[in-house]
Amino acid sequence: MSALAAPYALLAELTHRCPLQCPYCSNPLALEGASAELTTAAWCRVIGEAADLGVLQIHFSGGEPTVRRDLPILVAEASKAGLYGNLITSGVLLDAARLAALVEAGLEHVQISFQGSDAGFGDHVGGFAGGHAKKLEAARLVCQAGLPLTVNLVVHRQNLDHLDAMLAMAVELGARRVEVAHVQYHGWALVNRPALMPTRSQLDRATATVEEARVRLKGTVTIDYVVPDYYARRPKACMGGWARQFINISPSGLALPCHAAESIAGLTFDSVRDRSLADIWRHSKAFELFRGIAWMPEPCASCERREIDWGGCRCQAFALLGEAGATDPACALSPHHARLVSTAERESAAAPPAFVYRRIGGAPSAAG
Repeated sequence: MSALAAPYALLAELTHRCPLQCPYCSNPLALEGASAELTTAAWCRVIGEAADLGVLQIHFSGGEPTVRRDLPILVAEASKAGLYGNLITSGVLLDAARLAALVEAGLEHVQISFQGSDAGFGDHVGGFAGGHAKKLEAARLVCQAGLPLTVNLVVHRQNLDHLDAMLAMAVELGARRVEVAHVQYHGWALVNRPALMPTRSQLDRATATVEEARVRLKGTVTIDYVVPDYYARRPKACMGGWARQFINISPSGLALPCHAAESIAGLTFDSVRDRSLADIWRHSKAFELFRGIAWMPEPCASCERREIDWGGCRCQAFALLGEAGATDPACALSPHHARLVSTAERESAAAPPAFVYRRIGGAPSAAG
């Protein structure tokens, strides 16, 4: 393996608190309360350590990061350290005064997620009355402030047929980038998979819609497209490979290779309360476990794509097979790939059950 490079970006999950209750949230089922969160001073230290390590970008996320009153302080600390600061938010708490404070602190980009193109459906998915209207207003405020806006459209079987309208909404709001992101089945989304899994025909229509929009909107809006693994033939290079390009910090301070890594039972992750970020990045046993290619079983070990997809998603392998070191079943070469496809076909053909909403203290006893 070549010399270890610094992580490109830090995802700072400041909190699990959030006014929305989205049934596809990637946060773990056991959500942490405010008392477990890192303090302002601890986050400022981590931000400084990230800059010293060579991190270029910091993404302030959650939960809903704007519930933290110290967010402008953290944004200012990142700006002072030379990090490009991006806010990943639902937008429902982002009023003019809060945004002005963040802009003054040095915030450089905002990403706002939408659950649909109309208030009725959007509020139903988010479990928050009036949320859609607040999101629209927040997006307009971001553009008025002169910040680049990314609109994240989270799509699934219950809203894919409205993708045209969702894209039109994003363009009308002035987004420079749109991410059409099919739900990825971790955390709460795995619990709600039967309610969210699209049919193959829905996926094909959505792909055609995105390709047409890319041509029509070229030079105006950049459209990223993330397809669901369950219909893939090759896995994604999840987070650019386990512990290769990104580092996550959970609200309580655990350093993670990706946002879903806590779902892998048996792994112990180090805390920035106890070790420096650089020490964790370079020497954490959990980070080293699936970093590079030495860990790979066949058919990954001899695959010509092994340093392209880096073995796919370890969290998905664990969630579906109970073994984090197994070949990602999203790969057609996996002996378990047919099971993945049949699961998607079976669940998307049945009537969708009611959502299990994301709530602190409300996790179901079992997932999947």
